[in-house]
Amino acid sequence: MSGFNFLRESELHIHFGSNRYNVKITPNLTLTQTFAEDAYSVKTLHDQTKMFRGTSITKANPADFSFSTHLTTEKDEQIILELLTDIVTTSGDQQLKSFDIYVVSTNGTFKIEGCVITQGEFQFAKGSHLILNVSGQGKKLSRVGDENYSLPGNLQSASATRTPTKPLLDVLVSNSTVSNLVTTTLQIQNNIEWTPYETLQNSLSVTNATNAMYPSDYSLTDRNVSGNITQFHSDANASEYQTFNTSTSVQIRTKVNNSIFFNANLADCMYTKRSSVEEVFTQTYDFRLVGTPTDLGNQITY
Repeated sequence: MSGFNFLRESELHIHFGSNRYNVKITPNLTLTQTFAEDAYSVKTLHDQTKMFRGTSITKANPADFSFSTHLTTEKDEQIILELLTDIVTTSGDQQLKSFDIYVVSTNGTFKIEGCVITQGEFQFAKGSHLILNVSGQGKKLSRVGDENYSLPGNLQSASATRTPTKPLLDVLVSNSTVSNLVTTTLQIQNNIEWTPYETLQNSLSVTNATNAMYPSDYSLTDRNVSGNITQFHSDANASEYQTFNTSTSVQIRTKVNNSIFFNANLADCMYTKRSSVEEVFTQTYDFRLVGTPTDLGNQITY
């Protein structure tokens, strides 16, 4: 069957532990994996000084994925925030929570195994829905069956309704409300390095994609929490023109029905403030959480 409508017809399932979650996403879904080529020079039989480029393909690069989801009042997307912020300690090493992704469409069922979320970006804008953009990497992308493939895990029940939020945004810097607020972003970056997985012995047995060498493990090097806060320039904030601070607090929260819905309470941040002159005069805080936090799940709640 045609795959032209892949994005509109697809379902995204996350298999974590023994549970499975059907995450409702926007059409902004991507899945891809490439193979690595090793090129080398080869002499010709007729002229030993002339060479051509030979090639060897024995391993795959990490699989990449990305998707976007609305953060709804029912909070069925809580699992995404948990996988983005929480870490586990295994044998003294800190790791992200690993999971499998299944994408089901009329064109088949696709799986990325051993996934971790490397980046999440929250978009806050007046009059717009609250959206979380997610990207990450995994070990192996494969087509595991058709649209009738039996997915593993216990499917978790979802709410009967799904209500995207158009929240009231409230931002504080140094415990003071940011006036004339325009827009805000918040980004979590989990920086990982894949452990070298190419060996001579294994490479000699590679004949096709089924027995190629795929990534097997990674290490979490560090994590960054950063973002920006843009406000209109006015007499009320003129005294803060072109400033900076190396140790202060930043709090980003949204309210729905007069109750706190999303709350990022970042206690120790640095920021620099820059100005921009376009159609209107704006000032922007570029901030970053100092240090490499291990308890982001407590600092960013939803």
